[in-house]
Amino acid sequence: MLYLVKFFYQTFILPPGCIILLLAAASIWQYKKKSLKVTKFFVIIAVILYAVSTPIICDNLIWSLERRYEPPLEFRGDVIIMLGGGAYADTPNVNGRGHLSSIASNRLLTCIQLYHKLDVPIIISGGQIPGHENSEAGIAKNILLGLGIPEEKIIVENRSLNTTQNANYTRELIEKHGFNEPILVTSAFHMERAVRQFRKNEVYVIPYPTDYQTNSIRRVNFMDFVPSAEALQKFYFSIKEYVGIVASKWY
Repeated sequence: MLYLVKFFYQTFILPPGCIILLLAAASIWQYKKKSLKVTKFFVIIAVILYAVSTPIICDNLIWSLERRYEPPLEFRGDVIIMLGGGAYADTPNVNGRGHLSSIASNRLLTCIQLYHKLDVPIIISGGQIPGHENSEAGIAKNILLGLGIPEEKIIVENRSLNTTQNANYTRELIEKHGFNEPILVTSAFHMERAVRQFRKNEVYVIPYPTDYQTNSIRRVNFMDFVPSAEALQKFYFSIKEYVGIVASKWY
C-alpha cells in the first residue's frame, strides 16, 4: 500500500512526474488537432525528461562513477583531507551559525570516524559561501570543535571554490606541514575527478569514498521506472562529473 501511495504522488502530483504527464497530454491534444510537428516536439521532450529522471537510468549512471574506488580495508595515513560539498552560511546551529549540506555532512562524518581510528589531523577544504563572509571550511571546523575534535588537529583551507582549487591549495598545506600519506575523503561519485586533480598537483592520495547515492548491489523494482526529483539530481551529479573528468585534462 505504501509503495502505491508513493507511486501515485510521484507520478501524478510531484514533478517531474506530473510535468511528463502534462507533456503527454499536450502531445495527444496536438495529435488530435493534426499538428504533427508540435506533437513530435512534446513527445521528444517528455521522453527525454522521463529518461533523465528515472532511477533505472540515473542510478546506473551514478553507480558507474561510485564503483571506481572502494574504501580500503586496511590503510594508514598521516592526514585526512575533506573536500567541501556545499554549506548554508547563516542558519542557526548548536555551536554558532551555519550548516553543511547533506553531501558535505556525510563527508565530514566519515572524516570524524577516520580521525577516531587514526588520530591524525584533518584538512578541511572549502571556500567562501557566495554572498556571505564565512566559509564552508569555517563552518565544518565549528562542527568538529563542537564534537570534541581538538583545534590543533584541524587545518582550514578556506580559499578554494572548486575541485581544481581544492587540490591546488591543499597541496600547499600538505607541503607546509610535511604530510606524506594523505587520505582523501569525498563523495564516491566525485572521487574519480578529485583524484585526477590531486595527481595533476603531484599529490598521490589514498581515496576513501563516502556519501554513496546508490546501493553497491542493484536490485530492480517497479519504483525504478517511476520518475523522481531524486533521480533527476543523480543525473545532474553524474553529467557534471563526467564533464569535469573530461575537462580535467586541460583544467
